[in-house]
Amino acid sequence: MDTTRNRLIRILQDHKTSFISGQNLSEQLGISRAAVWKHMKALEADGYEIDAVPRKGYQVRRSPDKLSKNTLNWQLDTEWIGRKIIFEEELESTQLLAKSLADQGAVHGTVVIADQQTSGKGTKGRSWHSPAGTGIWMSLIIRPEFGPREAAQLTLAAAVAITRVFRQNDIDASIKWPNDIYLGGKKLAGILTEMQAEQDYIQHIVLGIGININQTVSEIDPDIRNKATSLRIETNKEWKRQEFIHLIWKEFEEVYSLYIKRGFQDIRDEWMQYALRLGHRVKAATPTTVFEAVFRGIGEDGELILENDDGSTQRLYSAELEWKEE
Repeated sequence: MDTTRNRLIRILQDHKTSFISGQNLSEQLGISRAAVWKHMKALEADGYEIDAVPRKGYQVRRSPDKLSKNTLNWQLDTEWIGRKIIFEEELESTQLLAKSLADQGAVHGTVVIADQQTSGKGTKGRSWHSPAGTGIWMSLIIRPEFGPREAAQLTLAAAVAITRVFRQNDIDASIKWPNDIYLGGKKLAGILTEMQAEQDYIQHIVLGIGININQTVSEIDPDIRNKATSLRIETNKEWKRQEFIHLIWKEFEEVYSLYIKRGFQDIRDEWMQYALRLGHRVKAATPTTVFEAVFRGIGEDGELILENDDGSTQRLYSAELEWKEE
């Protein structure tokens, strides 16, 4: 549902190089000028710098470099992702809340996002360290029209969208099969896909995304410091999280639309361009065995393709990959 605040933000955004009168805002929003003034004060309290000039009106001079529902709506340019945003300063887990909201009927494209998670979720029951003010911790609710068999491909599609954004910003990130994004030989981001489905029908998918953006080395969990990193550590600069979030939402819409229209092939081809350790020897661990083979890519369903020493290939739908740096 489009709120008055969201509409106000979009109007101000359209007038970011000029003033707009309180009367004009009042008429467009269908509220009193006193109510307009209260909304402006709320935006100022959230960190917006607003010029208010008699007989000219209002103009936003600067938006705050922080995450909030207001800043996430500022300059939002998506068709369906983020049109409903649930933002909290602190949550136990965006994934847990998003799954609960999805069960209650939350609409396609709803995003749950937090500045901090106290019990962030990773794959296989692992935790995800999510300190305040440093990363992107969000979960996207999707109600797809495809069947459960294709759900695993959505994780790979999301990885493609996120990696596109990194590379557009001259960040040479790569994808480790199936759901991790690496930079400088260490994990930068992870994707967790959880599904509620019947035999041939998906009720909803909750796509969890965690990205380390502005952590310093001391802010990385000591237990994983040797294998996790952040954009700030790798590039020696701070990044605006809100801008990355909007870019990721936009790219994911494009990738999702491509998937719906043309299937997985184009996304698979792009995924292979970003694949980490493609053509190299890796160690694969499954629930029943551990072995070494050469990573040859992914199949039509997104499964892992490995080449054994005798030249034969095998396809795995679940495995942990490791390797020694060469």
